Amino acid sequence: MCLAVPGKLLSISGDEPLARVGRVSFGGIVKEVSLAYVPDVQVGDYVIVHVGFALSKVDEAEAQRVFEYLAEMGELGELE
Repeated sequence: MCLAVPGKLLSISGDEPLARVGRVSFGGIVKEVSLAYVPDVQVGDYVIVHVGFALSKVDEAEAQRVFEYLAEMGELGELE
């Protein structure tokens, strides 16, 4: 299954808007993702990520609800 999943932005690198990348934590699993579509995000924000691209910001409460749903469905292992 292919899902867009929320994660917490831990760090940002790169100065050019289309080349910015961020380290994002998905419940403890950290991946590097492109931030090209979300130029206004800051460290500590939650973003929705799909196939390696952060697509939008989301609030922390919504991100936690999605993680709870994924855990109930047994889908968190797919993030590894």
